[in-house]
Amino acid sequence: MGSRKVSWNGKRVTVAGLGVSGIPAARVLHGLGAFVTVVNDGDDERSRAQAAELESWAAARAEGGSITVRLGDGATLPEGTELIVTTPGWRPDKPLFTAAAEAGVEIWGDVELAWRLRGPDAAPWLAVTGTNGKTTTVRMLASILEAAGLRTAAVGNIGVSLLDAVLGEETYDVLAVELSSYQLHWAPSLRAHSAAVLNLAPDHLDWHGSMEAYAADKGRIYEGNTVACVYNVADKATEDLVREADVEEGCRAIGFTLGTPGPSQLGVVEGILVDRAFVENRQKQAQELAEVADVNPPAPHNVANALAAAALARAFGVEPRAVRDGLRAFRPDPHRIELVEDVQGVVYVDDSKATNTHAAEASLAAYDPIVWIAGGLAKGATFDELVAKSAERLRGVVLIGADRALIREALARHAPEVPVVDLDRTDTGAMSAAVQEAARLARPGDTVLLAPACASMDMFANYNKRGEAFADAVRTLAATGRV
Repeated sequence: MGSRKVSWNGKRVTVAGLGVSGIPAARVLHGLGAFVTVVNDGDDERSRAQAAELESWAAARAEGGSITVRLGDGATLPEGTELIVTTPGWRPDKPLFTAAAEAGVEIWGDVELAWRLRGPDAAPWLAVTGTNGKTTTVRMLASILEAAGLRTAAVGNIGVSLLDAVLGEETYDVLAVELSSYQLHWAPSLRAHSAAVLNLAPDHLDWHGSMEAYAADKGRIYEGNTVACVYNVADKATEDLVREADVEEGCRAIGFTLGTPGPSQLGVVEGILVDRAFVENRQKQAQELAEVADVNPPAPHNVANALAAAALARAFGVEPRAVRDGLRAFRPDPHRIELVEDVQGVVYVDDSKATNTHAAEASLAAYDPIVWIAGGLAKGATFDELVAKSAERLRGVVLIGADRALIREALARHAPEVPVVDLDRTDTGAMSAAVQEAARLARPGDTVLLAPACASMDMFANYNKRGEAFADAVRTLAATGRV
């Protein structure tokens, strides 16, 4: 039952957390007539400013409910709470949620709220999750849908917020939706038209508690799908999630592969992306969609992203030409396997977004030989498998960041012949030194690749700032011959 049938007027709702999703949720609920209490663990200057702005915003409106913000106490369930709407970052083991469970109070995420507030003629959702590649795939999908002449938007963790997309004045034919494991955990009612799980690798296990719980939350994206569950042929765990899902009758399992596709799959044949899923005779026919060269950049893991996007678009009835045109028009976001410069025959590539070992492995697989710049906050990761798989491609390695010793030790075990420069510094200026050392190790024809396999917050505000520091150092090198 959609929430438009729920009486929100006077309903007491607690919003867990200020920030990019908590504040919009509080405003939407206020507009529906709810009495909103926002609880927030922090009581710092930024939180106080956000609270004051939100409360004054609500007070200035003649219609709607009310908003009260409670700072410094995110553990206690406000009296009379009938529903909690949580921001994605709040862990399931929070005391607030334990208290809610004991009181029989439902917990929704912002995605669940958006899903419940959809109108009767709402646009269907084509949804994407996975450990890596979500944003790129969703933006590729939106580009393909636009090339087909459909009114669409990339929403969720990127672009337009889901609440704005659902409640705004603009109407859409279909939405391309990026969903994290956090969001899926709190979205029990979500039922997509079609959905994809791109890959599964250990990540955010501190939040989910185990790999099994993490995978189960990812798998929620398939629940109730009506047309297609798209999975990665090379990642059996994604296919297992399809098998476990309770879908609508007639919904199909559609695989994507970098190899030759079988029936009900999309894949690659002699440099051509082909479809053997959405054709009349999938046992004998294959539909050409695009060339690998149409994918920007044509690194293997990015071609896989393109195939997943194409599968979702084809599930929605998009013609082959639009797949090709959409992929040609797509431009990747910064810091995702982004070519920075070619300096004296050495190519410098920024993949600062590779913040875990799974993403770094995909990035390293795209180049050979490589001078690898790696390191940062490991977040509990281990690096033996990554190094063992990539060792033959490495010309040299430059290590930065707080947990670089973990990578250095894995290199000593699995790639002892590879030269390693260990920069014993964690200030932001270390990136310039790293680029200088990488340039010294590199030979014409090599790729200097920033694929840290770690988070950035030990040295930088975020992965964007880390990538910008790398790009700035490379451009200085190109202009002056030195960093």
